[in-house]
Amino acid sequence: MNAVEKNTLEVNNTKKKKGKLKEKITPYLFISPWIIGFIVFTSGPLIFSLIMSGFDWPVIGSPEFVGFGNYIKMFTEDQQFRDSIFLTLKFAVIFVPLNLTLALVLALLISQPIKGIKIYRTIFYIPTVVSGVAISIIFGWILNSEYGVFNYLLSLIGIDGPKWLQDPNWAIIAIVIASAFGVGTMMLIFYTAITSIDKTYYEAAKLDGASSVRCFFMITLPLISPTILFNLITCTISALQQLSLALLLTSGGPMKSTYFYGLYVYNNAFKHHKLGYASANAWFMFIIILLLTALIFRSSSMWTFYETEVATNKSKKKGAKKCK
Repeated sequence: MNAVEKNTLEVNNTKKKKGKLKEKITPYLFISPWIIGFIVFTSGPLIFSLIMSGFDWPVIGSPEFVGFGNYIKMFTEDQQFRDSIFLTLKFAVIFVPLNLTLALVLALLISQPIKGIKIYRTIFYIPTVVSGVAISIIFGWILNSEYGVFNYLLSLIGIDGPKWLQDPNWAIIAIVIASAFGVGTMMLIFYTAITSIDKTYYEAAKLDGASSVRCFFMITLPLISPTILFNLITCTISALQQLSLALLLTSGGPMKSTYFYGLYVYNNAFKHHKLGYASANAWFMFIIILLLTALIFRSSSMWTFYETEVATNKSKKKGAKKCK
């Protein structure tokens, strides 16, 4: 091999290496905006808030390192911390089942082959794209005890409506009602899962004499259980982070009956100017959400059904029979 051939071979190898390098780099260039955004707007602030939780960090003034002082104060001295946690869990217990049930019922309704059903799908989904501020204003009018639409409708059937936003016993129910206005996203997710079920299951069940109710509990629910798991987790996280409706509708009142944990953290940061303490509060809620999510995932093996698991089990049984 002469010098010219060697040079040509080296040039070709260099070009191949550059081509392979471009192939490896190109996908990362396409997703680089997301990576940069994640680092700057998500992971960066997350790590910085963890650092801040170890300081007494006022808005104006120099931060002072306190170690675990914020966490110790939170658990030993702050009664409002415990009250807000209890209130938020109470809200979640009401909010999550109600929203999941409502979203599933609406999904079943819009999956029916009725003329003009697309219009209803749009109507049910539109509230989801409305901002929390607009929803708060709308329900501030609807739930008004003097001229609200809701109490007017109740008066037509002889019921004297309560003071939804002024009565401590009813304020949390009012927030739940207002929050149920935005179940459109969960509804669409349920709708997608329901419409993806093979129709032959229902046809076979009806041939065996199964009623619609039995088909729902024996076919629909098991086959959409992975979707229920997803919506359960997202709905639980949403309930534990509730802020906008409580802030704009009641400001945590009356008598702090809607002073949820999200509002508690918000006020510590931007009203009382305790950024370090608020960061510690936020990290505690992060741990609570992490533990609850892990618990839901752990329990899901008992009630979540996956078709792929059935197919795998069948193939294992066939393999075992062949071996015998």
